[in-house]
Amino acid sequence: MTSTPRQRILDLFDGQRLTPVQRRIARILVEHAGRAGYLSSGDLATLAGVSQPSVTRFATALGFEGYPALRDELRVTIDGYRHGPSTVDDPDETAPVSQFEQALGDEIANLQRLSDTLKDPGPLTEAGRLLMASRPLPVLGLRAAAALAGAFAYFAAKVHPDVRLVQEQGSLLADRLEQARAAGAVAMLAFVLPRYPREAVDALREARAAGLRVVTVTDSPVSPAAAESDVVLPAPVGSRLVFDMHTAPMAMVTILLQAMCDSAPAETQERLEAFERSAATRQVFLP
Repeated sequence: MTSTPRQRILDLFDGQRLTPVQRRIARILVEHAGRAGYLSSGDLATLAGVSQPSVTRFATALGFEGYPALRDELRVTIDGYRHGPSTVDDPDETAPVSQFEQALGDEIANLQRLSDTLKDPGPLTEAGRLLMASRPLPVLGLRAAAALAGAFAYFAAKVHPDVRLVQEQGSLLADRLEQARAAGAVAMLAFVLPRYPREAVDALREARAAGLRVVTVTDSPVSPAAAESDVVLPAPVGSRLVFDMHTAPMAMVTILLQAMCDSAPAETQERLEAFERSAATRQVFLP
């Protein structure tokens, strides 16, 4: 399946160890994927809030002779998407494609990208082990990510004895994190998605300052949250419509829950059976 310009640009950064300044430049290229290949070094430096020499060093760090070579590669990437072969099995290939079809096509590509990322199960396995071992387990999700954090916390509570959904901000959030650490927590799970709330990234720093290891589900390995995390689980976000689509991050919720269960199968089975007995006694669900 043909990937989006945003995803192809992200491919350029795979396996690269970028500095914080370079992450900022990379993020701007991803955010402006539609015209990334047509930005001058000055334009890119201004958008990223860095110097032009920083843009040149960024290009050479990726293996290019300079920024013009990187820009040429970006143009090929973008044009390859816009004018590539059709992937729609339709006898009328000239038929217009609606914005909804395009958005769903992007989501299919996002799921494929997520699948490709999980070919290396190491980070996911480590995340599952860390989260299952943390007692209690604080889970953070603010603004657009609140629904994902809530969904995760709901299901995780069936296999984990003490899941704490953290939604406070400012000093109250710091209090909650310190309380969790004092109670025995060793890790925190965070969902941080565009438009990257400042308070969410600040919370990651607070958690690490409190001695917690941070596992973060975010849209990109170069998001602002990645630099403040111990384990990063990227799940791309669809941005073609007015509001973002979180298909891949929602899939990551269930995948991460499975990784937790796999890290402690006997305990998981025991807790699930106990829940089913309780639910049956209380007639929680319809027959």
